[in-house]
Amino acid sequence: MIVSALYKVTPKLLTFPSVLLRRGTAKDAELLVLRHGNAVLRCQPAGPVRYEPADRPWFAPCPG
Repeated sequence: MIVSALYKVTPKLLTFPSVLLRRGTAKDAELLVLRHGNAVLRCQPAGPVRYEPADRPWFAPCPG
């Protein structure tokens, strides 16, 4: 029981400092991507999400 709780909490504790130490430009870029995703979702009717080919680069993982 304790081991499983530690297993669940440890990744969150390890990622917390990285969020605090991240540069402003990385945070701004993440906000832009999230806002773009929200805009795409707002424009679509209810149902499965369909991204256009032009939307896909926004969600591609960044190198490094």
